[in-house]
Order: sequence, then structure tokens, then C-alpha cells
Amino acid sequence: MSPSGRPQPLSLMFLLGIGMALQRINCPSGCSCQYLEVNCTGQQLQEFPTAIPLDTRQLILAANNVSYLPAVELSFLADLVYLDCRKNLLGDDLDFTFIGVAKLVYLDLSFNNLTQITFSTFSHLLSLVVLKISDNPNLVAIEKDAFANNTWLRHLDVSRTGLTFLDTSTVQDLPNLRFLGLSDNLWHCNCSFLAFITWMTESNVHFPDADNITCYTPEGLRALKMPVVEAQLHFSCLTQLYKQDYIFLCLIGFCIFFAGTMAAWLAGVCAVIYEVHTSKGDEEEEEEEEED
Repeated sequence: MSPSGRPQPLSLMFLLGIGMALQRINCPSGCSCQYLEVNCTGQQLQEFPTAIPLDTRQLILAANNVSYLPAVELSFLADLVYLDCRKNLLGDDLDFTFIGVAKLVYLDLSFNNLTQITFSTFSHLLSLVVLKISDNPNLVAIEKDAFANNTWLRHLDVSRTGLTFLDTSTVQDLPNLRFLGLSDNLWHCNCSFLAFITWMTESNVHFPDADNITCYTPEGLRALKMPVVEAQLHFSCLTQLYKQDYIFLCLIGFCIFFAGTMAAWLAGVCAVIYEVHTSKGDEEEEEEEEED
């Protein structure tokens, strides 16, 4: 060390070497670690990596074979804000998985095997801004309150999944939503889906790849874009009567007919009683006159 107290170049290199060695010791095998970032892309990992530095802010596990995210190990990464798990084998067992990473802002679960999203899946991610769950072909259900706690959500992508229906309240109640991917899904465009289509046309949300947001069923609406479908559904759903509607109308008609018949019968009975009473009164008056 120099008289000024500053380390000489050789000493500085030695200290840097120790720092790099310590960083390698605290880095999962096969992954690369930089300041607050762990990148394990394409390492053919079968399980969630161990020995991740506890101060990690960004974790990238893309393009592996991870089928399960352990909630306990994740909870050790309390400062995690960015998690990329795209192109893995994650299934439907994600409820309460992210309970310990409440600071998470970015989450990518695209290209996996998700089957459903419930309220318990993301309910603890109160800071979540970007959520990508596209390209999950087995994803067939999203509960209507699945994102109820994710009020900061701005970017949501559910494109290229197995979804056929999405309740309007699922996305309508997200005040900060600006980007919603819906393309290439199996949308079933019936009267129940009309409210969602109407919301799409009236909202300020941006729908990328809008030309590919089309109906898959019924056959008569297949491949039609949502604005065209909205007009057709408005006409058919608001003017068409279904079987239950005819039953309801028949019951109402029968009730009206029955009530009218009963009213006419009661009126007739009352008229007869009145007539009989009047006749008796006239006879009594005639008898009294004859006696006088």
C-alpha cells in the first residue's frame, strides 16, 4: 500500500479477484451472476436453482425444464422485482407460490403449461405491473377476480391460450391497465361474451395484434373480428327469443288469461247475487202493497 493509503495496482487486482471468486461461490451452478442479477437462461435446469444470492433483484430462468417453483425458496428473495420463467414446464400448481415476493413488478410465465389462474395465484403481488401468461395452450380458465389485488397492473398478455371466455369484470376493474393481449384465442362469441366485446370497443386499452382477435365459435362467426361480431350479437341477442323466453311468455299469458277468467266469473257471480237480491226486494214490496 502506498504512503497515501491507497492500494497498489497489484493489491487492487488481488482484491478484485477475491470479489469475483466470492461472486462465483454465491452464484448457482451454470448461471451467470452480475450485480443483483442472476441469469440461468438455457441451462436445461430441471429444478429451481439453489444458492441464489439473497439480494437478487432480477432472476431469469428462461428456456429450461423447471416444472415447479418452490414458494419457500422464492420467499428468501424478498427483494426480487423481475422474474422471467418463460419457456419452462410450469403447470397449474401456482397458488400461493409468489406469497413471499410481494415486490415483484415484472413476471413472465409465457410458454408454459398453465391450466388455470385463480385469485390465489397472483393475489399477493400488489406491485405487479407487467404480467405475461401468453402461449399457454392449456390455459382454459381465469377466475373473474383473479387480478382483483393487482391494481397496478398495466400490461397483461393472455394471447395464444385455450381461453374461450373472459369475464368483463376481470379486466374492467384494473384502473391502470393500458395493454391487453387477446389474439389467437378460442373465443366463444355468444350472448354471454357480448358485454366483454362491448367493453373492448369502448375502453381506452390498447389491443395489439387486433386483427387476430377473432371468434372461434360458433361456426357462423368464426374468424370475424370483434367490431363486426359486436354488431351481429347486438342484433341477435337483443331481439332473439330463446326457449326459456317462450316458456316465460306462455306462463305470463296463462296467468293473464286465468286472472281475466276469474275476474269475469266473480263479476258474473256478483251480478247474479245482486239480481236475486233486487228481485226479492221487489217481491216483498209487492206483497206489502197487496196486504194494504
